[in-house]
Amino acid sequence: MPREQKEVRELQEGSYVMIDDTPCEINGYSTAKPGKHGSAKARIEAEGVFDGKKQSLSQPVDAKIWVPIVERKQGQVVSIDGDEVQVMDLETYDTFTMLAPDDEEFEADQNIEFLDYEGQRKVVG
Repeated sequence: MPREQKEVRELQEGSYVMIDDTPCEINGYSTAKPGKHGSAKARIEAEGVFDGKKQSLSQPVDAKIWVPIVERKQGQVVSIDGDEVQVMDLETYDTFTMLAPDDEEFEADQNIEFLDYEGQRKVVG
């Protein structure tokens, strides 16, 4: 699996984290002061990269956590069929089909950017 371990204190807004085996992008990070019997806690608010579900996590700042390595890649639109777009990865020349975001129009031969993690892909708007 393309992922690594980091301490919770190393995370920041805009970076990725695994919550319930789902890669998520952090959109809120705050810490609480250390309590009487332990270390400071971090509260992480995140959104699933591929499913858009809101997630939250509370962990000690010195805990280890898995961070997915989500790749940002370049592709070219090969064809469009309704809400599906066939894309060719410009690095590997693999072609695959993925759902097009509702708010975006595509044209054949258009270059796009997409996120890729273990075969899950999403167009970057």
